[in-house]
Amino acid sequence: MQKRKNDVKERTTLLLALPDEHQLRFSKHKTAQDLWAAILKTFDGNEATKKTKKNLLKQQYGNFKAEGSETLEQTFN
Repeated sequence: MQKRKNDVKERTTLLLALPDEHQLRFSKHKTAQDLWAAILKTFDGNEATKKTKKNLLKQQYGNFKAEGSETLEQTFN
């Protein structure tokens, strides 16, 4: 009984953490474990996607620079 209560809490927490436009799509998953797997599959991507994201972040980091007279706050805004 306690295991079921915990699963309901976990599932509810995951659903509430999703943006509103995704909640209906994921509400069909009956357990927290199934829901988490679906969320990872949808938003995390496969290995090729992860590699592409990583390379893009490295490229953006390499291209980042501030002007000499800019403050850190000005650079980010």
